[in-house]
Amino acid sequence: MSLLGRATGLLGAGLAPLLPHWLQLRARRGKEVPERLAERRGLDADRPAGPLLWLHGASVGETLSLLPLMRALLERAPALHLLVTTGTVTAATMLAQRLPEELAPRVIHRFAPLDVPRWAEAFLDGWQPDGAVFVESELWPNISAALARRGVPAALINARISPRSARLWRWAPGLAREMLSRFRLVVAQSLDDVARLKALGAAGAVFWGQLKAAAEPPPADPAELARLRALIGTRPVFFGASTHQGEEPAVLEAHRSLRARFPDLLTIIALRHPARAAEVLALAAPFGKVVQRSAGGLPGPDCDLYLADTLGEIGLFLRLSGVAFVGASLVPKGGHNPLEAARLGCPILIGPHTEHVRELTEALIAAGGARRVHDGATLAEAAADVLSDTGCGQAMARAAAMVAEDASHLPGKLASAILDMLPRGTGALPVAREA
Repeated sequence: MSLLGRATGLLGAGLAPLLPHWLQLRARRGKEVPERLAERRGLDADRPAGPLLWLHGASVGETLSLLPLMRALLERAPALHLLVTTGTVTAATMLAQRLPEELAPRVIHRFAPLDVPRWAEAFLDGWQPDGAVFVESELWPNISAALARRGVPAALINARISPRSARLWRWAPGLAREMLSRFRLVVAQSLDDVARLKALGAAGAVFWGQLKAAAEPPPADPAELARLRALIGTRPVFFGASTHQGEEPAVLEAHRSLRARFPDLLTIIALRHPARAAEVLALAAPFGKVVQRSAGGLPGPDCDLYLADTLGEIGLFLRLSGVAFVGASLVPKGGHNPLEAARLGCPILIGPHTEHVRELTEALIAAGGARRVHDGATLAEAAADVLSDTGCGQAMARAAAMVAEDASHLPGKLASAILDMLPRGTGALPVAREA
């Protein structure tokens, strides 16, 4: 083990006495579930019989990207169970809401243990996984070392490392090489990520596609969808999807411009972080009558702006909308998955900051399935083009659907590769192969 590798172990051990107090503080702020804090120390295992694969997605995007892979794994390995860990409460909530009913009996959720040597050992002692899969950029020195000592095969999928992170890791080349070399399978989410990962020590890194592109369309409650459709009627609907701080002013500016052309326009704003509702309510108040969903409000005829400050309902509002702006892209957050809208036939508008979904965005724009916007004015212009021309919106939706379909093979290919790396005799080998 490298000198820095040993240092991270000592650091984790040294911080361990302080971390329970930090977890309690996070729990008081709603960032942890108080009765489940033991899971963050690697405790509360309840391992099922038979083969068990550990999957980890830190937050909402990574966790939801695992859903099609989970289905592919369980279809190919009938004896397999999945332990899915997340790092945030929101991700756990979304997993519970989006996990298909038929998969639920074979999926167990826990919050991920912190990267403390003793807690990592407790977690692995309790669960004894046959393999581990991490999504995007989860590089944990102590947990990866504990997996390696036990001979547990690990994969890093949809791997991403930004140019800035790559530069930082070059200050610790031995530790980066040590951690990345422990993964038997590294599948990056872009060719640029492949190059950066190889430079840091992941010699076998490959690019097969972007896992988020294969995500299933977000669901919607049929009864609630019918109720809202009846309330909205034939009004044109402009949707700001999963917006972040700094994006709502542009959406509101676009709303004001669009109202001049579409007097009966309804604008829906779904916040990525519903805790920001009070802030956005104050911003939106000068732009018309605002109705708040979490307070039981409905988009009736007198509603100009509908604030969707709830979780797990993005699929509902995409199905109601004539055009959608995809958030985290007008501010430098890297962009959310635009194919959620594509799979539901909703025309897509997206900002310039799409580093996390660059290949997807470029493919959509090249195919005519999305349009790039830069501010409130260009957002209003693009939305007006779609809302005023049914043919334009339909053509965009068809082009986007073709891009989404091209990504549908990836979960099966990943599932077969992951199952191949599991030890012989686990009973979790593939029963079907991708052609």
